[in-house]
Amino acid sequence: MKSKELADHVAQAVLEKKATDVIIMDISTLTSMADYFVVCTVDSDIQSKAVVEHVLEKLRQYRIKPWHSEGRMSYQWVLVDFVDVVLHVFLPEKRKFYNLERLWGDAVIKEIKDSDGLTEPHQK
Repeated sequence: MKSKELADHVAQAVLEKKATDVIIMDISTLTSMADYFVVCTVDSDIQSKAVVEHVLEKLRQYRIKPWHSEGRMSYQWVLVDFVDVVLHVFLPEKRKFYNLERLWGDAVIKEIKDSDGLTEPHQK
């Protein structure tokens, strides 16, 4: 599966568990560490765990396993690294504090509004 398709699958999976403010950041021209970040916000550590577990379950269908993950002790900011795509699940205060959108300000960002698909990309 290509990295863009994987990012789309991850974004749709987080929406299925009612994550909000979902974006896909194309960082492929900015770094070699990954091609895309999928970033979302959740309301609680319980929802964070549910989102992460749902993504892992969905991707198992494609025989895709994470290379690395962090934050699964407190679920305030969970990072799940699929090599070309990195999922970031944040509680609101953590997302505001780390502000990946500002840190990676040159990335092309696609906002994901609902399960019907992606909106148009834009530069922040």
